[in-house]
Amino acid sequence: MSAQVPLQARVEQYLAERRRLGFKLRTMAYALARFARDITDAGHHGPLTVDRMAAWARQAKGGRGNRATSARQLKLLRPFTAWLRQFEPATEVPDEAVFGRVPGRMSPHIYREQEIVELLTAARKLGPSGSLRSAVIETLFGLIACTGLRISEAMGLQDADVDLKGGVLTIRQSKFGKSRRLPLHTSAIEALTRYRTQRTRHVCTTPDAPFFISTRGRLLGEPVSDRQVHRIFEQLRKQLGWVDRGSHGRPRIHDLRHSFAVRRLVLWHEQGVDINQRMLALSTYLGHVKISNTYWYLTGVPELMGRVGQRFECFVNPRVHGDE
Repeated sequence: MSAQVPLQARVEQYLAERRRLGFKLRTMAYALARFARDITDAGHHGPLTVDRMAAWARQAKGGRGNRATSARQLKLLRPFTAWLRQFEPATEVPDEAVFGRVPGRMSPHIYREQEIVELLTAARKLGPSGSLRSAVIETLFGLIACTGLRISEAMGLQDADVDLKGGVLTIRQSKFGKSRRLPLHTSAIEALTRYRTQRTRHVCTTPDAPFFISTRGRLLGEPVSDRQVHRIFEQLRKQLGWVDRGSHGRPRIHDLRHSFAVRRLVLWHEQGVDINQRMLALSTYLGHVKISNTYWYLTGVPELMGRVGQRFECFVNPRVHGDE
Protein backbone atom coordinates (compact mmCIF):
# COMPACT_ATOMS: atom_id res chain seq x y z
CA MET A 1 0.00 0.00 0.00
CA SER A 2 0.99 3.60 -0.55
CA ALA A 3 2.64 5.17 2.46
CA GLN A 4 0.80 8.40 1.68
CA VAL A 5 -2.76 7.08 1.84
CA PRO A 6 -3.56 4.44 4.51
CA LEU A 7 -5.67 1.45 3.48
CA GLN A 8 -8.44 2.42 5.91
CA ALA A 9 -8.75 5.80 4.17
CA ARG A 10 -9.13 4.06 0.81
CA VAL A 11 -11.77 1.76 2.31
CA GLU A 12 -13.76 4.74 3.57
CA GLN A 13 -13.43 6.48 0.20
CA TYR A 14 -14.67 3.38 -1.65
CA LEU A 15 -17.64 2.88 0.68
CA ALA A 16 -18.60 6.56 0.42
CA GLU A 17 -18.63 6.39 -3.38
CA ARG A 18 -20.74 3.22 -3.44
CA ARG A 19 -23.18 4.52 -0.83
CA ARG A 20 -23.78 7.63 -2.90
CA LEU A 21 -25.05 5.22 -5.56
CA GLY A 22 -27.59 3.81 -3.07
CA PHE A 23 -25.76 0.71 -1.79
CA LYS A 24 -25.93 -0.04 1.95
CA LEU A 25 -22.86 -2.33 2.06
CA ARG A 26 -23.17 -3.26 5.74
CA THR A 27 -21.56 -6.69 5.37
CA MET A 28 -18.85 -5.46 3.02
CA ALA A 29 -18.08 -2.46 5.23
CA TYR A 30 -17.58 -4.71 8.23
CA ALA A 31 -15.35 -7.10 6.23
CA LEU A 32 -13.25 -4.31 4.72
CA ALA A 33 -12.76 -2.69 8.13
CA ARG A 34 -11.48 -6.01 9.51
CA PHE A 35 -9.25 -6.47 6.49
CA ALA A 36 -7.76 -2.99 6.83
CA ARG A 37 -7.04 -3.57 10.54
CA ASP A 38 -5.41 -6.90 9.76
CA ILE A 39 -3.14 -5.34 7.12
CA THR A 40 -2.20 -2.50 9.45
CA ASP A 41 -1.55 -4.77 12.45
CA ALA A 42 0.63 -7.04 10.30
CA GLY A 43 2.74 -4.08 9.22
CA HIS A 44 2.23 -4.98 5.56
CA HIS A 45 3.91 -2.70 3.02
CA GLY A 46 3.68 -2.67 -0.72
CA PRO A 47 0.89 -3.85 -3.05
CA LEU A 48 -1.92 -6.04 -1.73
CA THR A 49 -1.39 -9.61 -2.95
CA VAL A 50 -3.78 -12.51 -3.34
CA ASP A 51 -1.69 -14.55 -0.92
CA ARG A 52 -2.09 -11.87 1.77
CA MET A 53 -5.86 -11.64 1.14
CA ALA A 54 -6.21 -15.44 1.27
CA ALA A 55 -4.38 -15.54 4.60
CA TRP A 56 -6.89 -13.04 5.97
CA ALA A 57 -9.88 -14.96 4.55
CA ARG A 58 -8.71 -18.17 6.24
CA GLN A 59 -9.04 -16.45 9.63
CA ALA A 60 -12.82 -16.06 9.25
CA LYS A 61 -14.74 -17.34 12.27
CA GLY A 62 -11.53 -17.41 14.29
CA GLY A 63 -9.87 -19.71 11.76
CA ARG A 64 -12.60 -22.32 12.22
CA GLY A 65 -14.37 -21.58 8.93
CA ASN A 66 -14.43 -23.96 5.98
CA ARG A 67 -13.43 -23.33 2.35
CA ALA A 68 -16.90 -21.95 1.55
CA THR A 69 -16.57 -19.41 4.39
CA SER A 70 -13.14 -18.34 3.17
CA ALA A 71 -14.43 -18.10 -0.41
CA ARG A 72 -17.21 -15.74 0.70
CA GLN A 73 -14.73 -13.57 2.60
CA LEU A 74 -12.42 -13.34 -0.39
CA LYS A 75 -15.30 -12.49 -2.70
CA LEU A 76 -16.06 -9.42 -0.55
CA LEU A 77 -12.62 -8.04 -1.41
CA ARG A 78 -12.97 -8.30 -5.21
CA PRO A 79 -14.96 -5.12 -5.94
CA PHE A 80 -12.78 -3.10 -3.60
CA THR A 81 -9.45 -4.35 -4.95
CA ALA A 82 -10.60 -3.83 -8.55
CA TRP A 83 -11.50 -0.22 -7.61
CA LEU A 84 -8.21 0.24 -5.73
CA ARG A 85 -6.13 -0.50 -8.83
CA GLN A 86 -6.80 2.98 -10.18
CA PHE A 87 -4.65 4.29 -7.31
CA GLU A 88 -2.41 1.26 -6.74
CA PRO A 89 -1.96 -0.44 -10.17
CA ALA A 90 0.02 -3.33 -8.67
CA THR A 91 -2.94 -4.40 -6.48
CA GLU A 92 -3.95 -7.99 -7.21
CA VAL A 93 -7.63 -8.95 -7.58
CA PRO A 94 -8.52 -12.38 -6.14
CA ASP A 95 -10.47 -14.89 -8.21
CA GLU A 96 -12.02 -18.30 -7.57
CA ALA A 97 -8.73 -20.17 -8.00
CA VAL A 98 -7.86 -19.91 -4.30
CA PHE A 99 -10.87 -21.45 -2.54
CA GLY A 100 -13.13 -22.38 -5.46
CA ARG A 101 -16.52 -20.93 -6.31
CA VAL A 102 -18.72 -19.46 -3.62
CA PRO A 103 -21.58 -21.93 -2.98
CA GLY A 104 -25.04 -20.85 -4.07
CA ARG A 105 -27.66 -19.49 -1.71
CA MET A 106 -28.33 -21.74 1.24
CA SER A 107 -31.80 -23.01 2.01
CA PRO A 108 -33.57 -21.09 4.79
CA HIS A 109 -35.47 -22.56 7.70
CA ILE A 110 -39.14 -22.31 6.67
CA TYR A 111 -41.17 -21.85 9.83
CA ARG A 112 -44.27 -23.93 10.31
CA GLU A 113 -47.32 -22.01 11.42
CA GLN A 114 -47.15 -23.63 14.86
CA GLU A 115 -43.55 -22.50 15.30
CA ILE A 116 -44.52 -18.88 14.66
CA VAL A 117 -47.36 -19.19 17.17
CA GLU A 118 -44.89 -20.62 19.72
CA LEU A 119 -42.41 -17.80 19.06
CA LEU A 120 -45.01 -15.07 19.60
CA THR A 121 -46.37 -16.82 22.70
CA ALA A 122 -42.87 -17.03 24.20
CA ALA A 123 -42.20 -13.37 23.37
CA ARG A 124 -45.46 -12.39 25.09
CA LYS A 125 -44.16 -13.95 28.32
CA LEU A 126 -40.92 -11.94 28.41
CA GLY A 127 -40.29 -9.95 31.57
CA PRO A 128 -40.00 -7.85 33.54
CA SER A 129 -43.62 -7.61 34.61
CA GLY A 130 -45.27 -4.36 33.60
CA SER A 131 -42.61 -3.60 31.02
CA LEU A 132 -43.34 -2.87 27.35
CA ARG A 133 -40.54 -5.25 26.36
CA SER A 134 -42.75 -8.24 25.62
CA ALA A 135 -45.14 -6.16 23.47
CA VAL A 136 -42.25 -4.70 21.45
CA ILE A 137 -40.68 -8.08 20.69
CA GLU A 138 -43.95 -9.94 20.03
CA THR A 139 -45.23 -7.24 17.68
CA LEU A 140 -41.88 -6.90 15.89
CA PHE A 141 -41.57 -10.62 15.18
CA GLY A 142 -45.25 -10.87 14.29
CA LEU A 143 -44.99 -7.99 11.81
CA ILE A 144 -41.98 -9.55 10.06
CA ALA A 145 -43.76 -12.91 9.87
CA CYS A 146 -46.94 -11.51 8.31
CA THR A 147 -45.38 -8.96 5.93
CA GLY A 148 -41.99 -10.42 5.01
CA LEU A 149 -40.18 -7.23 6.03
CA ARG A 150 -36.44 -7.26 6.46
CA ILE A 151 -35.50 -6.88 10.13
CA SER A 152 -33.80 -3.56 9.33
CA GLU A 153 -36.98 -2.30 7.61
CA ALA A 154 -39.19 -3.20 10.57
CA MET A 155 -36.82 -1.65 13.11
CA GLY A 156 -36.42 1.46 10.95
CA LEU A 157 -40.14 2.28 10.95
CA GLN A 158 -41.12 5.65 12.31
CA ASP A 159 -44.51 6.26 13.86
CA ALA A 160 -45.68 8.23 10.81
CA ASP A 161 -44.83 5.25 8.57
CA VAL A 162 -47.51 3.12 10.26
CA ASP A 163 -50.89 4.30 8.94
CA LEU A 164 -53.38 2.11 10.76
CA LYS A 165 -56.43 4.00 9.49
CA GLY A 166 -55.37 3.46 5.90
CA GLY A 167 -53.97 0.01 6.69
CA VAL A 168 -50.63 0.76 5.02
CA LEU A 169 -46.95 0.66 5.98
CA THR A 170 -44.45 2.99 4.29
CA ILE A 171 -40.97 1.53 3.98
CA ARG A 172 -38.57 4.40 3.33
CA GLN A 173 -35.12 4.22 1.76
CA SER A 174 -34.84 0.46 2.04
CA LYS A 175 -32.26 -1.66 0.23
CA PHE A 176 -30.62 0.28 -2.63
CA GLY A 177 -32.50 3.39 -1.52
CA LYS A 178 -35.91 2.20 -2.72
CA SER A 179 -39.17 2.96 -0.90
CA ARG A 180 -42.49 1.15 -1.07
CA ARG A 181 -45.96 1.02 0.53
CA LEU A 182 -47.39 -2.23 1.87
CA PRO A 183 -51.08 -2.94 2.52
CA LEU A 184 -51.76 -4.69 5.83
CA HIS A 185 -54.12 -7.51 6.68
CA THR A 186 -56.87 -6.75 9.20
CA SER A 187 -55.26 -8.99 11.83
CA ALA A 188 -51.96 -7.10 11.46
CA ILE A 189 -53.75 -3.76 11.86
CA GLU A 190 -55.39 -5.01 15.06
CA ALA A 191 -52.06 -6.21 16.51
CA LEU A 192 -50.28 -2.96 15.64
CA THR A 193 -53.13 -0.94 17.14
CA ARG A 194 -52.84 -2.88 20.43
CA TYR A 195 -49.10 -2.28 20.50
CA ARG A 196 -49.43 1.44 19.78
CA THR A 197 -52.01 1.76 22.58
CA GLN A 198 -49.69 -0.03 25.03
CA ARG A 199 -46.73 2.09 23.95
CA THR A 200 -48.53 5.39 24.59
CA ARG A 201 -48.93 4.35 28.24
CA HIS A 202 -45.14 4.34 28.58
CA VAL A 203 -43.88 7.12 26.28
CA CYS A 204 -45.15 10.14 24.38
CA THR A 205 -44.39 9.91 20.69
CA THR A 206 -44.07 12.19 17.70
CA PRO A 207 -44.49 11.33 14.00
CA ASP A 208 -40.72 10.96 13.57
CA ALA A 209 -40.31 8.80 16.70
CA PRO A 210 -39.30 5.14 16.25
CA PHE A 211 -42.26 2.76 16.11
CA PHE A 212 -40.40 -0.04 17.90
CA ILE A 213 -38.66 1.32 20.97
CA SER A 214 -36.17 0.32 23.60
CA THR A 215 -37.76 -0.13 27.02
CA ARG A 216 -34.80 -0.01 29.41
CA GLY A 217 -33.94 2.91 31.70
CA ARG A 218 -32.46 5.94 29.99
CA LEU A 219 -32.98 4.28 26.59
CA LEU A 220 -36.76 4.25 26.96
CA GLY A 221 -38.27 5.62 23.76
CA GLU A 222 -35.06 5.26 21.73
CA PRO A 223 -34.99 2.86 18.73
CA VAL A 224 -34.75 -0.77 19.82
CA SER A 225 -31.26 -2.06 19.02
CA ASP A 226 -30.52 -4.77 16.47
CA ARG A 227 -28.19 -6.44 18.95
CA GLN A 228 -30.87 -6.66 21.63
CA VAL A 229 -33.47 -8.07 19.23
CA HIS A 230 -31.11 -10.80 17.99
CA ARG A 231 -30.05 -11.65 21.54
CA ILE A 232 -33.67 -12.08 22.62
CA PHE A 233 -34.43 -14.16 19.52
CA GLU A 234 -31.51 -16.50 20.31
CA GLN A 235 -32.81 -16.83 23.86
CA LEU A 236 -36.29 -17.76 22.66
CA ARG A 237 -34.97 -20.07 19.93
CA LYS A 238 -33.00 -22.10 22.46
CA GLN A 239 -35.94 -22.10 24.84
CA LEU A 240 -38.25 -23.50 22.16
CA GLY A 241 -35.73 -26.15 21.07
CA TRP A 242 -36.32 -25.87 17.35
CA VAL A 243 -34.61 -28.30 14.98
CA ASP A 244 -33.04 -26.52 12.01
CA ARG A 245 -34.52 -27.50 8.63
CA GLY A 246 -32.36 -25.12 6.61
CA SER A 247 -28.65 -25.05 5.87
CA HIS A 248 -27.59 -22.06 7.98
CA GLY A 249 -27.11 -24.13 11.13
CA ARG A 250 -29.99 -22.62 13.07
CA PRO A 251 -33.28 -20.79 12.46
CA ARG A 252 -32.84 -17.01 12.06
CA ILE A 253 -35.06 -13.93 12.28
CA HIS A 254 -34.51 -13.40 8.55
CA ASP A 255 -36.08 -16.80 7.92
CA LEU A 256 -39.43 -15.30 8.96
CA ARG A 257 -39.20 -13.21 5.77
CA HIS A 258 -38.39 -16.28 3.68
CA SER A 259 -41.27 -18.16 5.31
CA PHE A 260 -43.71 -15.39 4.39
CA ALA A 261 -42.69 -15.62 0.72
CA VAL A 262 -42.87 -19.41 0.66
CA ARG A 263 -46.30 -19.52 2.34
CA ARG A 264 -47.65 -17.09 -0.25
CA LEU A 265 -46.25 -19.15 -3.15
CA VAL A 266 -47.58 -22.38 -1.64
CA LEU A 267 -51.03 -20.81 -1.31
CA TRP A 268 -50.97 -19.69 -4.94
CA HIS A 269 -49.97 -23.19 -6.01
CA GLU A 270 -52.88 -24.67 -4.03
CA GLN A 271 -55.26 -22.16 -5.63
CA GLY A 272 -54.00 -23.02 -9.10
CA VAL A 273 -52.91 -19.44 -9.71
CA ASP A 274 -50.51 -18.64 -12.56
CA ILE A 275 -47.36 -17.99 -10.52
CA ASN A 276 -45.63 -16.08 -13.31
CA GLN A 277 -48.43 -13.50 -13.32
CA ARG A 278 -48.08 -12.95 -9.56
CA MET A 279 -44.29 -12.94 -9.26
CA LEU A 280 -43.84 -9.26 -10.06
CA ALA A 281 -46.36 -8.28 -7.38
CA LEU A 282 -44.62 -10.47 -4.78
CA SER A 283 -41.19 -9.18 -5.81
CA THR A 284 -42.38 -5.58 -5.42
CA TYR A 285 -44.01 -6.31 -2.04
CA LEU A 286 -40.79 -7.89 -0.74
CA GLY A 287 -38.67 -5.04 -2.07
CA HIS A 288 -36.48 -7.27 -4.26
CA VAL A 289 -34.27 -5.35 -6.65
CA LYS A 290 -34.29 -8.23 -9.14
CA ILE A 291 -37.29 -10.47 -9.80
CA SER A 292 -34.83 -13.37 -10.13
CA ASN A 293 -34.38 -13.12 -6.35
CA THR A 294 -38.08 -13.95 -5.98
CA TYR A 295 -38.00 -16.79 -8.51
CA TRP A 296 -35.16 -18.33 -6.49
CA TYR A 297 -37.71 -19.61 -3.97
CA LEU A 298 -39.15 -21.97 -6.57
CA THR A 299 -35.89 -23.87 -6.95
CA GLY A 300 -33.95 -23.07 -3.79
CA VAL A 301 -36.48 -24.05 -1.14
CA PRO A 302 -37.37 -27.74 -0.66
CA GLU A 303 -40.95 -26.92 0.37
CA LEU A 304 -41.56 -25.47 -3.10
CA MET A 305 -39.33 -27.69 -5.24
CA GLY A 306 -41.63 -30.67 -4.66
CA ARG A 307 -44.71 -28.69 -5.66
CA VAL A 308 -43.02 -27.35 -8.77
CA GLY A 309 -42.03 -30.89 -9.68
CA GLN A 310 -45.62 -32.09 -9.30
CA ARG A 311 -46.89 -29.30 -11.53
CA PHE A 312 -44.29 -30.18 -14.15
CA GLU A 313 -45.28 -33.85 -14.07
CA CYS A 314 -48.90 -32.88 -14.64
CA PHE A 315 -47.81 -30.76 -17.59
CA VAL A 316 -45.74 -33.47 -19.33
CA ASN A 317 -48.07 -36.39 -18.50
CA PRO A 318 -51.58 -35.04 -17.94
CA ARG A 319 -53.33 -38.38 -18.60
CA VAL A 320 -51.71 -40.20 -15.71
CA HIS A 321 -52.52 -37.48 -13.19
CA GLY A 322 -55.93 -36.94 -14.63
CA ASP A 323 -56.88 -40.56 -13.89
CA GLU A 324 -55.81 -40.39 -10.23
